[in-house]
Amino acid sequence: MKKMILIEGMSCHHCKGRVERALGEIDGVIVESISVDEKNAIINLTKDVDESVIRQAIDDAGYDILEIKEI
Repeated sequence: MKKMILIEGMSCHHCKGRVERALGEIDGVIVESISVDEKNAIINLTKDVDESVIRQAIDDAGYDILEIKEI
């Protein structure tokens, strides 16, 4: 299942790296792309991952999720 995450607060490539690491540490999440300009991340879930786990990882990295939607 592919999802797009709209992330508030990403403004540079350092931010991109922090988000990529945070998402990449979640079992079952493959990071396909992260766009600083569009302020989103595209992920592919290889198994069922609770949305709260994704939200917590991004929050712990210092950013806010505006929306998670299936694409």
